Amino acid sequence: MTPVNDIALALGVLAVALAWPVPALLARASWPARAAVLALALWQSIALAGGISMIGSLLLFGLQPFGDDLWSRIVSAFGSILSGPLPPQASQLNTFALSAAVLLTVHLILNLALTSVRSRRQRHRHRELLGLLSSPLPDAPSTRVIDHPAPAAYCLPGARSITVLSEGMIELLTPGQLEAVIAHEHAHLRQKHHLLLDAFRSWKRALPWFPIATRAQDAVALLVEMLADDQARRVSGDAVLAEAIELVDATGSAGAVLGAPKDSRTPAERRTALVSREARLLEPPAPISPAARAFVVVVCAALVLVPPILVLTS
Repeated sequence: MTPVNDIALALGVLAVALAWPVPALLARASWPARAAVLALALWQSIALAGGISMIGSLLLFGLQPFGDDLWSRIVSAFGSILSGPLPPQASQLNTFALSAAVLLTVHLILNLALTSVRSRRQRHRHRELLGLLSSPLPDAPSTRVIDHPAPAAYCLPGARSITVLSEGMIELLTPGQLEAVIAHEHAHLRQKHHLLLDAFRSWKRALPWFPIATRAQDAVALLVEMLADDQARRVSGDAVLAEAIELVDATGSAGAVLGAPKDSRTPAERRTALVSREARLLEPPAPISPAARAFVVVVCAALVLVPPILVLTS
């Protein structure tokens, strides 16, 4: 059997690759706009495999002195922690790696839970404020209108999901364009995009010192907007939705919101996202080839399956 040290080293190398160069290359690639669903699957696979590889590498190295296979090592390490002593071959480096694996696991899980709870609370408070400061759109009780001059459209997921439009948006767009915008927001709600965004916000908050975490969050946010565009274009057509985006962009209002990536850091980045979506609608890119599509699927499957298999069979 391959020595545990070799597997721990391989997982460590994979974790480093998935923490920086691989997502950096993906964030700069042009093909994700041509296959948004596959690109989202790849981003999720990278995040999941990176976390498992990082934790698995530390765990396997830390447990190495405690036995001959993974489960016996875990039992032995747990017994040593409770009653001692540590095996004579266990070094401070092994202890540090094992502690780091446990702490990192707890840190990531807690950040995911806290991000989810905070998001739900924020949406609940926002929904309560909207109940006081907005009115239902005629013939559309799940759509609320706020009295604000800047064009804005967004959705609030939950048990009672709602779509929010501003008076500025209603005055700016034609009925057909407004229908396209509403269809876009409904696509977010149906496809539960908020859950995916919460996961990547959690990654950013857990590892704020990784610049790639911010780039990953922005890339994923843009991809979910493109997915919602793909649903809306089936209702209204490419040109109508593109015109709505162009009109919102042309207002130049700092408060304008039309599905721009959540948590974008600057107005310039929000505008860049709108321009990218508009260009994609006006000049739809050719889909990626079946061979490229199959390759991405295989890579996603390998990323999801290989790291846990290596950890569990060590």
